[in-house]
Amino acid sequence: MAGQRNVGIAVDFSPCSQAAVHWASENLVRGGDRVVLVHAVSCYQIEQGVINLWERSGSPLIPLNELCTPNVCKQYAVEPDSETLKMLEQMASQKRVEVVAKVYYGDAKAKLLEAIERVPLDCLVVGSRGLSKLKRALLGSVSSHVVANALCPVTVVKK
Repeated sequence: MAGQRNVGIAVDFSPCSQAAVHWASENLVRGGDRVVLVHAVSCYQIEQGVINLWERSGSPLIPLNELCTPNVCKQYAVEPDSETLKMLEQMASQKRVEVVAKVYYGDAKAKLLEAIERVPLDCLVVGSRGLSKLKRALLGSVSSHVVANALCPVTVVKK
């Protein structure tokens, strides 16, 4: 489709990523876009069958209707919450957009940057946990790292 954008939304199914989904739906996503949910699973068992296949490159693009099924969630070690899924289904139907998920395994900072290049994404929306300066210095901020290193525009949404 001519003019289709790949709009990325980083999700970990927390209230912060819900805010990012809501903001993107209200302010960024438009008809004809493909919304790509990028989820990084940092803790997983290497011996889990399908995860073994996708550890390096991430999962194939998973359509939203499949992401809602328990078997697919288990297969890719994803635990989406019902509120986020409801927002995404509403976005898909109201905005007439395709919503897919791409699951990566490893460090979120690196995997979000990888998604920007490999999918590729035209822009990315990430939520911010609102860490204090001290915690951000000690723990590191995923959103700060992505903003500083991304090859596309990044919007950080505070809850």
